[in-house]
Amino acid sequence: MTLYLIRHGQTDWNVAGRIQGSHDSELNEKGSEQARKLGQTILESQIEFSTLYTSPQKRAQKTAELIGSVTEKPVVPLKGLEEINLGLWEGLTWKEVELKYPAEYGQWYDNRRYAKAPGGESYDEMLKRVLTALHTITSTHNDNAAVVTHGGVIMCLQCYLTDTPFHEMRKFKAENTCILEIDSSQLVK
Repeated sequence: MTLYLIRHGQTDWNVAGRIQGSHDSELNEKGSEQARKLGQTILESQIEFSTLYTSPQKRAQKTAELIGSVTEKPVVPLKGLEEINLGLWEGLTWKEVELKYPAEYGQWYDNRRYAKAPGGESYDEMLKRVLTALHTITSTHNDNAAVVTHGGVIMCLQCYLTDTPFHEMRKFKAENTCILEIDSSQLVK
């Protein structure tokens, strides 16, 4: 079974370089257009799936709904696919985090997989809930599925799947409405 991981469309906080995390941002006009355009690209390509699963966060769910309206595929919100919760850092830029929380940022930067932002979760905690959600999808489907989620989720999964240290995750930076194709058998380690 193939899973097509899709990052949500653009938000105003993406443009401003603000950390979104668990904050429930809306798509901006460009993000909505990106999602509609991706739906059309999917229709014109060889990408085949039966269902669009989505993070329940607004930016992901709206992206999935717009893709679904073009592809005529059902959209199913699924808990566990949400972006990492970065606690008190949400709404700030990374530069602001470095200045306001230098010790915490240093610990997190050096041990990104297991350290947490104040009031947030670690990438390892996020990975566990995302893998649980993906296993729910793969255990209920024999056919391909699309999963609309978030940049941090996609980078984290790529580190996990390729045994890449989490401090190198930026090399897997996912642009808005990109698609990453993975074989579900890779999720079993």
